[in-house]
Amino acid sequence: MSLKTFSCRLLGKFLNHGVVASSKPFQVGNASASVLLRSATRGYYNTGKTRDPGPGSAAHIRVVDLRSDTVTKPGPAMRRAMAEAEVGDDVMGEDPTVNELQKIAADMFGMEAALFVPSGSMGNLIAVMVHCRERGDEMIVGDLCHIHIYEQGSSAQLAGVHSTTVTTLPDGTFNLDQLESKIRHGYPDPHYPRSRLICLENTHNIQGGRVLPLSFLQEVRALADGYGLSVHMDGARVMNAAVAQGVPPSTILQHTHTVSACLSKGLGAPVGSMLAGPRDFISKALRCRKALGGGTRQAGILAAAGKISLQDMVGRLVEDHHNARTFAQALLDCPSPLFSVDMAAVETNILRFRLQDPNLSPQEFCARMAQVGEGEEAALGQGIRVLMFPHVENSIRAVWHLGISPEDTQLAIQKMQFVASQHFKEKVKAK
Repeated sequence: MSLKTFSCRLLGKFLNHGVVASSKPFQVGNASASVLLRSATRGYYNTGKTRDPGPGSAAHIRVVDLRSDTVTKPGPAMRRAMAEAEVGDDVMGEDPTVNELQKIAADMFGMEAALFVPSGSMGNLIAVMVHCRERGDEMIVGDLCHIHIYEQGSSAQLAGVHSTTVTTLPDGTFNLDQLESKIRHGYPDPHYPRSRLICLENTHNIQGGRVLPLSFLQEVRALADGYGLSVHMDGARVMNAAVAQGVPPSTILQHTHTVSACLSKGLGAPVGSMLAGPRDFISKALRCRKALGGGTRQAGILAAAGKISLQDMVGRLVEDHHNARTFAQALLDCPSPLFSVDMAAVETNILRFRLQDPNLSPQEFCARMAQVGEGEEAALGQGIRVLMFPHVENSIRAVWHLGISPEDTQLAIQKMQFVASQHFKEKVKAK
């Protein structure tokens, strides 16, 4: 599929869906970064988790899993493509399906070459290793970015690369003056590391799936070029950004040198990410992938799923965005004034909302959403378990994906309304 066809299809699907108007503001202030790191951010993957009741659950109980778009499962067409994939030894460069996937990704991203890697974290680490060529080099990252928070400090741990941070703003961007102030000068003064790289995240995970404006990307690239720095994008959900902005991903990525893009989130593949950039960058990245244990043999079985992701699954992301906005609007329309959400910040498939009652914690709310409450089946006609994660500053995170239909979204809305009404009744009874 050509980039022109991709762009037209994408823009058409984007324009067919309305955007919900803004309402009450909800922002995480940057002064709270220390609180963020002490609480839900540090414990995000091991605190407040709710468990899927699994296949043994009663037939009249429905499960709506909004924990993450990483829970997607390959459908029949993807499984068939995997089973029938032509394969070879990818470490020897002989897997035709991997080679085709890499060509598709490079063309779609407007890059010279691409490399199939097992995960987004490995893709980001490889990018850091290639861009920061010497131990003691430094990269500049947002203080709330995935590379800095969720990847175990692998850039320092494995690559010997130092990080300095800029404050992440509520929309996922950062102040350009602050960014410029973080660039080191005077190399080779032995006292300081050498600035090599600026990392961006698009869409921004912690800040609720925010899309980085094209003007911001252009300004960052101009600043980087002025100081001889490279720009890498953690584009785990860059395809969501492209859909939200109604542009092909190449329009976004023209402002970066390299990108790591996930296939295993909203695009539905079971494994893998694409790392893309200049041809000489990818040749060096290939060596780093091997050193990190990412060289796989008959990987075409996985690459076949990646081809389906890039060719067939991108256009449908707009449905996830629409479903997220539908749920967000239902929160605001809830008769019980329990929820606060900034509709202008609901740009893609990730929704963050806040509870306004201090007597109901995010952990308790998520627990109630995940269990079948007393009287629920009688009131709703069935039991509904909605899985979400507690997030930062008395908030909750919910993520839409290909496993969640409009019907599932309505079920989640019914459950939310039931939980809110039960909480209101409890408050009235306690008075």
